[in-house]
Order: sequence, then structure tokens, then C-alpha cells
Amino acid sequence: MSANFGAGFHVLPGRAVDPAAYDRFTGRWSRLFIPALLGAAEVAPGRRVLDVATGTGEAALMALPIVGASGFVVGADISPAMLKAARARLNEPLFWPVAADGQALPFRDANFDCVICQLGLQFFPDPSLGLAEFRRVLRNSGRVAVCVISSPDRAPMWSILADAISRFRPTLRNILYLSFSLGDHTRLEALLGGAGLREVRVERETREAITESFDKYWEPIEAGIGSIPQSYLTLSDEERRAVREEVRDRLSRFESDGKLLMSVEMLIGRGRA
Repeated sequence: MSANFGAGFHVLPGRAVDPAAYDRFTGRWSRLFIPALLGAAEVAPGRRVLDVATGTGEAALMALPIVGASGFVVGADISPAMLKAARARLNEPLFWPVAADGQALPFRDANFDCVICQLGLQFFPDPSLGLAEFRRVLRNSGRVAVCVISSPDRAPMWSILADAISRFRPTLRNILYLSFSLGDHTRLEALLGGAGLREVRVERETREAITESFDKYWEPIEAGIGSIPQSYLTLSDEERRAVREEVRDRLSRFESDGKLLMSVEMLIGRGRA
């Protein structure tokens, strides 16, 4: 069975996004970093904010009350299914969803005060081209801020699963490890500077979250929302059982009283136009 990834690697073509599954597999941890991302981008009242790879709109949701009635947030995503989920979640007049490729943004130059990208840049075919577009649409002295996952060993909730699947689907290894492709601090810093941004900084941030049980951790994986769960669904029933047992065993070191306590490290990079 082969993988047929949809735009953005979020969901199979023609399938709707299950926001609850996305939230439990990715959002549980990613939302913990959004306040730091918004701070790095200097999101403030009245700002015009572009949220690239908005997904289900988690970062946009937190940005809206900050920009207030005098600002707005545009949520851009290459996946129509994700935009539909974001629109349903953010039924706000100051949130505008736009179907767009982050490497070819359909906006005029110098149009936004802030550009943010939460866990999206690592999936771009050419991250440098995406960052150049972020810089192009920024007003003078505007801020770019991006958040990407650090190295695999700093994100066990995703990397252990990716590693287990890759043994059965070695041809999908590059896709499975895209999540960690920008986890090098020095490389991310160079990419931001290469896009023509000034005052570039990349900082490491770590957060913890509790999952009620291994079964609760596993439920969203079966829904196939995200590149790693989609890869898992290409396995046979026997292979899935083997992967599940391997992941359960390797995550047991994070277990206490039946709950999983895991931490994840992310890199937050910023720069000024």
C-alpha cells in the first residue's frame, strides 16, 4: 500500500480534517509554544498579522484577541481541508482564511506587520523561498517569527513513532522525518538571515504536557491526521500492531500512574525586515 499525501501532508486527499485528532496528536504540545511565537513576532493591538500554514487556526485564535478590533489576522494554508477546519473554528470577522502556497504568497509587498509560522516551515519544499516570501510581504521593521521542532530526540512523542514506522516503510523515511528537518539551530539562523532579515535570533524552548494514558495518545494516530499518522495507515494490520507495541514499550519510560509525561523542545526563530 502506498501513501498518497494531500497538500501540506495534513490529511488524505478528499478527506475532512478531524480537528480533535489533530489537536491531540499535534496541538496538545504545539499550542504551548504559541505565546512565545507571538511575542517573538511582536504581535500587538492593531497589527496586521499573516499566519502562514495556519492549520486548524490555533495560532490565529491566540493572536486575534491581541490585535483587537483595529487589527486582523489572515490565515494562509495550502490545504483546503485545513482551512475549512480553521474557518469553522474561528468564526470571527477579523480572521480571513486564504488558500495559498507559503512559497508564493498572493499578497502585495509590505502588506503585514507580522508574519508567523507555527510548525509549518519544515514541510516547505524550499524553506528559504518561503522565508523570502515572508520577508517580501512584511512592512518596514515588521517581524517574522517561526516555530519548528528541534531534533528527534527532543520530541519523543513524534520521533519514536516515526522511527518505528520507518522500519516497515523505509521509502517513507524522508517524509516521516520532515517534522525535524529544521531542527538545527545554526541552519535555521542562516535561513532567516539569508532571507534578508535583520536582528535574527533563534532560541530553544521546552514545554511539558500530560497525556491521560497511552491509549489516549494512540487514538489520534489511528485517525491519520498528519504526515506520521498517514504513514502509519499504510501499514498492514500486523505491522500496525507491531508498531503500536514497540511505541508503547519505548514510551513506557515516560509513564507514571498510567499517564504519559513528555517534554518537547522547539526552536523559535525571529527576524526584522
